[in-house]
Parts: sequence; C-alpha cells; structure tokens
Amino acid sequence: MTITYLIIGVTVLISIAAFNNPDILYKGRHWPYAEARRGEYYRWLSSGFLHGDYMHLLFNMITLYFFGGSVEQWFGVLFPEVGNVLFLLFYLISIVAASLATYYKFKDVQHFASIGASGAVSAVLFAAILLQPTLSLYLMFIPIPIPGFIYGAFYLWYSSYAAQRGGDGIDHTAHFYGAVFGFLFPLVLKPVLFASFLAQLGEWISSW
Repeated sequence: MTITYLIIGVTVLISIAAFNNPDILYKGRHWPYAEARRGEYYRWLSSGFLHGDYMHLLFNMITLYFFGGSVEQWFGVLFPEVGNVLFLLFYLISIVAASLATYYKFKDVQHFASIGASGAVSAVLFAAILLQPTLSLYLMFIPIPIPGFIYGAFYLWYSSYAAQRGGDGIDHTAHFYGAVFGFLFPLVLKPVLFASFLAQLGEWISSW
C-alpha cells in the first residue's frame, strides 16, 4: 500500500495547506471557464488534491484507504516491475478523466468550479468492484452489506440523476465518469478481467 499511503499523505498535506491559504484553493480548483480561456489545464489535476473541509477530505481518504490497497496490490501482482508506478498513473489519470467530463460540460459556465478527490476515489472503488464484484459494501447509515456490483449500479444511476438535477454543489458528473474510467482502465490493461468479473457474478447468482 506504499503508493496509497503516499497519495493520502500528499492529499492531506495539500488540502490542509489550502484550508489555511485560500489562494491555493483559488488557483488550484477545477474551473472549466478559466481553463478554456486561460489555458490553465493544470487545474484538471491540481483540483484532485484539494478539499472543501475536513469532512470532505476525511471521507475521500478513508474510502481510498480501504479500497486503494487491494487495487494497488492487483497492479503489483500483474505488473511486478512497474505495478506501483502504474497504480500511481492510474490514480492521477483518473483525476484528469473526471475533470475532463465536467470541463466539456461547464467550460462556458463562469460560476462553476469544483474540488476534491472524489472522481479518482470513485475510479479506485470501481476498479475494486471489477476485480471483486461481490465484495460487501455499505450505503451510508444502512448497516446491511450490498454486493459491489449492485452498489456500483446504484452509484452510477444516482450520480447520473443528481448530475442532471444539479443544485447541490456536488460534482456528480466527475463521480460518474471517474467511476466509469476506473472500471474500464484495468480492462484495457487486462481484458480477461471481464470474463473473471462475469464468472464471479455467475457464481454469486447460482449460490442463491
């Protein structure tokens, strides 16, 4: 979990620095309007290391802690020589992929801006669901385990619905496309994973 710990540590340090220096937040947030007009495309990445408050930061980092390790381990098993580097690239590209989705949606909307690692964390979560679709996940305040693939379907539905509804200040579009990217990226590296995904679903269904 070396890279997972590294990502968490860097994200916490940068986020806390931004809490105490609003200028860091202003210059690093994902702001499609400014990116399109000033060429400030670094924001696609920098925004993933910034958070609005401690609860926002804590929720994302706890989720990354629980699922990042298993996904990082998978990269290490399949690519022994470069697994850690590949996992780091996966995480960083996930931030950019999630930002790109909202860039094209909001590049002409001056007031829209967003921050947070949620897009990349969603990618890590969905990579974990691909690898182990029946892992037990929990919805907030509901202490009943839900199989990962069912949780994932609900997550995508809700993110799509909430993105269309808008008005809550949350970048649901980034959540949706980050999750999709996280599911697809490992398949690009190892297409046979989809057969494993289906096989695990078949075993789960046959056990009922």
